[in-house]
Amino acid sequence: MRKTLETYMNDPDIINEPMPLREVHAIRLMIHDETKNMTPEEHTAHVSKNSQILLDRYGISLRTVEAHP
Repeated sequence: MRKTLETYMNDPDIINEPMPLREVHAIRLMIHDETKNMTPEEHTAHVSKNSQILLDRYGISLRTVEAHP
């Protein structure tokens, strides 16, 4: 069963934090649980995919530049 954000928000280790910090800690715990068993390649693909979703949602396009040695 997949944990919900609410489950993470009620984690005993963060329950006494102010709400904004609790939200940040809960999200970090959720991301950790989602990615902890991934290989480095899977983790990179996961981050790239979710980053692209976020960029698309806000209409942001990134420019790529070629590095010069």
